[in-house]
Amino acid sequence: MKLCILGGGGFRTPYIYQALLHDAGDPRVDEVTLYDVDEARLGTMTQILSEFAEGVADAPTVTATTDLRAAVAGSDFIFAAIRVGGLEGRRCDEHVALDRGVLGQETTGPGGLAYALRTLPVMLEVARVVKELAPNAFVLNFTNPAGIITEAMQAELGDRVLGICDTPSGLGRRAASLLGLDHTRVQLDYVGLNHLGWLRGLHYDGTDRLPELLGDSALLAGLEEGQVFGTEWIRALGVIPNEYLYYYYFTRDAVNAIQASGKTRGDFLAVSQAEFYEKAKGLDSGRAELWRATVDRRSASYMAEATGGTQDAPITEKQHEPDPSHQGYAGVALGVMNAIARNERQTMILNVRNGGAIPGLPVDAVVELPTMVDANGVHPIVASPPTLHQIGLMSQIKQVERGIIAAASSGSREEAVTAFALHPLVDSVTVARQLVDGYIAGIPEVAAVLHR
Repeated sequence: MKLCILGGGGFRTPYIYQALLHDAGDPRVDEVTLYDVDEARLGTMTQILSEFAEGVADAPTVTATTDLRAAVAGSDFIFAAIRVGGLEGRRCDEHVALDRGVLGQETTGPGGLAYALRTLPVMLEVARVVKELAPNAFVLNFTNPAGIITEAMQAELGDRVLGICDTPSGLGRRAASLLGLDHTRVQLDYVGLNHLGWLRGLHYDGTDRLPELLGDSALLAGLEEGQVFGTEWIRALGVIPNEYLYYYYFTRDAVNAIQASGKTRGDFLAVSQAEFYEKAKGLDSGRAELWRATVDRRSASYMAEATGGTQDAPITEKQHEPDPSHQGYAGVALGVMNAIARNERQTMILNVRNGGAIPGLPVDAVVELPTMVDANGVHPIVASPPTLHQIGLMSQIKQVERGIIAAASSGSREEAVTAFALHPLVDSVTVARQLVDGYIAGIPEVAAVLHR
């Protein structure tokens, strides 16, 4: 089978390839095509994959191209992880918001909306190319903001587009581990949108074990989310929130911490990634180890700027990820591909069309919830009704997401302003106008979209 990786010159590519190297099933991916607009980065990633493949029998072949049509043609699966505007665009997403006293983060709040505006036209063009040249392919979308991009692409490709995020699955795996449970046998009750959801149940052998975790202060404090939100707030909610809800529940704390840190996440990554690619150019070998060290540094500092930590802290052994091929979205992506290609039925938390699974949200809205995947595609599992708080926040954000899709389609500045103003992390029409004008002035790709 052929796998096309869009954004193949980016940092996520080795995760996916390592997962493929560990896969011995049949049929399996035996051909990987990397697509990127940056030829130099494509060359670096191709060399890294070659190092990983050394000594591995039947390693998938790797080709690289800057031609989107050639990359997509004949693909069975397409993994999309594109960053339109690069890290300079991300830095602008963050700083335009922070300069106006609101959250600057790449997927949550106004930064995520600016990111979506410039990304939607590119990903819709990708969808049209897929429809023409690989109509039977499944698109596994990791391009952020994943919920918005997936919903827009579904207008062209239907349920063959699904969004991947490793955060919910990682939360469930870690929670199960704290209770000494085999995470492969745990059934998660999770409901939400991308980067906005709640773990409501942890079922094992017919019993919900989440109350046990919530009731044990020591265990709960050992969970990352327990440290981020505090055990008292988690108990007040009665559920475990996705870590990105920190930006909603502790908005002022996050904004103040990022401003005080003096360095946004985009600032940090712009420097560390530039250093990586520059060092990699001068190496004859050892690029894979350099990539691993850079990944460790990235992972160890995740969300640090928003929670009062430092992005330059030394890496501990606990934070080191010895085998990233089995972790995160790479494992989820491989699970989806195997479930479809081999009919290895699995249940995973994915971004899929609602279809009535979450009462109160439109049937065609993309939501994030447990989904059964098999050779017939994706089948969201009907959820119990959300609480008023949960459905209220999801409804508000879904309205914003759809407003951004409409603005990107029409090119209307006013539609964009309306979407920004309705976002609870902006909550000011005046600030919304300032944000949209700031993004138009600072990011050429946004200015090109909002031409009306």
